[in-house]
Amino acid sequence: MKVTVLANYASHAAKGLMQGSDRQAAVKALFESVGGKMTGLMFTRGAYDAVVNGEVPDQAAGMGIALAVRGGSLSDFVILEELDMKAVLAAANKAAGAYKPAG
Repeated sequence: MKVTVLANYASHAAKGLMQGSDRQAAVKALFESVGGKMTGLMFTRGAYDAVVNGEVPDQAAGMGIALAVRGGSLSDFVILEELDMKAVLAAANKAAGAYKPAG
């Protein structure tokens, strides 16, 4: 499953970056620890400090990454999962046929 991570560093972590912390190696190891693969890391200017693209075996692995990193160095963390839109639309059409709105 492909994922995109959007993250902001907490102020104390930004100091670590300035002192030379190798975040590419750390993020690569993080993904590999759950059986995944980091495919790209970009430091950005704007709403987020970093954007990471990668692959994880399943939702549990993605959530495991999220829980592991939320506890300290990041002030904001969003993990976006790639969806199979054909499957989503098929489910949406089934649900829409079964749903009866109030009123």
